[in-house]
Amino acid sequence: MVVKTGTIRQRLLIASVTPKEVYSALIDPKKHSAFTGSRATCDPRRGGKFNAWDKYISGKNLELVKGKKIVQEWKTSEWPEDYPSSILELTFTRKKGGTELRMVHSKVPASQVAKYSEGWGTSYWEPLKEYFERTVRIETKPKSPKNWEENFSCR
Repeated sequence: MVVKTGTIRQRLLIASVTPKEVYSALIDPKKHSAFTGSRATCDPRRGGKFNAWDKYISGKNLELVKGKKIVQEWKTSEWPEDYPSSILELTFTRKKGGTELRMVHSKVPASQVAKYSEGWGTSYWEPLKEYFERTVRIETKPKSPKNWEENFSCR
């Protein structure tokens, strides 16, 4: 089947989190479900299958490098069964202030590029940022007694 395809490229900075935290939120089904609000499953091994958004998205993990990279075969239930999978590549890099996430989503049906480009922002990146904003970080070992009192007093 010959299909016209396109590529979506996006980059964002997720503040105050590490690459491992972002990787984990995307690959761990409980965390993924927590930030998207929909059911997800994932066998986090090379060749392992996954699905998200109540099986709207499904595919297979091609490459997983913890905290650094996720490469997946990716398709939606809208696509015909015999339609080839697209390829999703996510890379995570530590930057000042957080983690840079770079996404290259290739072999997307040309007629769907605009829809999925917008969908990544509204269905993934915005909720992911909100998820990390809600995450409570507790300092267990204060840098100094003064710092602890200034930041964590219960007056």
